[in-house]
Amino acid sequence: MSRSAALAIAALVFLLDRSTKRLVEHSIAPWETVPVIPGFFNLVHTKNPGVAFGLFAGASEPLRTVLLITVAVAVLIFLLLVLFGPRRGGFEESRLSITALSLVLGGALGNFFDRLRYGSVTDFIELYWRDWRFAAFNVADSAITIGAALLILDSLRQRRQSPASGHAS
Repeated sequence: MSRSAALAIAALVFLLDRSTKRLVEHSIAPWETVPVIPGFFNLVHTKNPGVAFGLFAGASEPLRTVLLITVAVAVLIFLLLVLFGPRRGGFEESRLSITALSLVLGGALGNFFDRLRYGSVTDFIELYWRDWRFAAFNVADSAITIGAALLILDSLRQRRQSPASGHAS
């Protein structure tokens, strides 16, 4: 996969994330819930000052912001180096791994933009069943999760195909 295709995937994720967040911010009042599939799926308009599942949301404001922005910048630099830097040993490049890293990059950029500009991230997808509710999330979170899952699958696939593992199939 070319570097321009990887950038296109990341840009598409970023733009989809930004446009859906803007749509929610302009269409749904903060903390309002709009049922989409009753008993399973709502649109909500929430702001998450922390990270995934609200982690660090209760930390003091200056410390939380500096910590989360610093970590986000480090992750973005790492992803850019892996995707676009010189190829080094240890990283088995495949179409799947590049696609996965591009999804993670686009999602990380989407949430980083929110955090930098607004100090929190807009979440709006709420899945639930009876009394169980999954933490609200957004398109960027979905891309990061799918990208991470694809990286794990690709790693397992490469491990099975590697002659050094003794498990060539």
